Amino acid sequence: VEFEQKAYWQAIQEAMCDALDRDSRYYLFGQDIGEYGGCFKVTRGMLERYGPERIVNTPISEAGIVGLSVGAAMAGMRPIAEIMFMDFILLAFDQLLNHAAKFHYIYNGQVKIPLIVRTPMGGYRGYGATHSQCFDTLLMKVPGIRVVTPWSPRDAKGLLKTCLASEDPVVFIEHKALYGTVGPVPKNEEHIPLGKAKIVRAGRDITLCANSYMVSLSLQAAELLAREGIEAEVVDLRCLAPLDRETVAQSAARTQALVIVEEGHYTLGIGAEIAASVQEMAFGYLDAPILRVAAADTPIPSAIELERAVLPSVEKIISTVKRALQARG
Repeated sequence: VEFEQKAYWQAIQEAMCDALDRDSRYYLFGQDIGEYGGCFKVTRGMLERYGPERIVNTPISEAGIVGLSVGAAMAGMRPIAEIMFMDFILLAFDQLLNHAAKFHYIYNGQVKIPLIVRTPMGGYRGYGATHSQCFDTLLMKVPGIRVVTPWSPRDAKGLLKTCLASEDPVVFIEHKALYGTVGPVPKNEEHIPLGKAKIVRAGRDITLCANSYMVSLSLQAAELLAREGIEAEVVDLRCLAPLDRETVAQSAARTQALVIVEEGHYTLGIGAEIAASVQEMAFGYLDAPILRVAAADTPIPSAIELERAVLPSVEKIISTVKRALQARG
């Protein structure tokens, strides 16, 4: 397979362009996605390429954007909606979780909702309490929605390709801190299956389980731990729904210790779900308590020093790993 270096935002745009080129039923719908190219410039140049009928600027109404897209999907279109910040997706939760997630089931498979809602999540930018949140775990709670959180440019493209070809409603969550990151993306067509976690670093002493930007922090922590002779395995979940509990449990059974790293708030997070699942599947193999690194249960501050205190960091991951290994004795 031949690879070329691509930025994360570019990989996402390429997957969308491939779909738009292939099938006239795909179109983009969102605030400032036209001339402005999107808040994080993912749709830059697309208006010129496809015109205003397919790259559609909308009013500031998330309920309207998603509601209209659900209707269009029911009627045979393949909408790709953009919500400018994940914090604002709450305004579309009724359309997403009561309509898009359930119509296929309610109407006994006669209706499909091939809808993708793209949205950026996360902090580390000083954007404050209503522009820095991770609501990925809220979406996991309701069956019928795919929740995809790619970390690498390759995964961003390959997972989005799979989502674009599927008949299911998907919330495709990008991270603001990842848009500029660069990595190898295959030149040939690649569809990465949903619900398969990936071991991005092998190690024998402890498992770090993460998703999205937290994979970057976990890999940095693993590098520093290796200098002290602690080899951490890093598992990238990639998808939250469907959730690959098995890969995490198998890794934790091998290393006999697990730390889950997530950017969302500590209470009722991904970490709680995975800790419970791994305890069910691999309890006998563990010889350390499962620990979690997450945002403190407080609104995300704007001040960078305070934000740093609230959100996960490489230092917090390292100290949590050491706490788990000390408990091992």
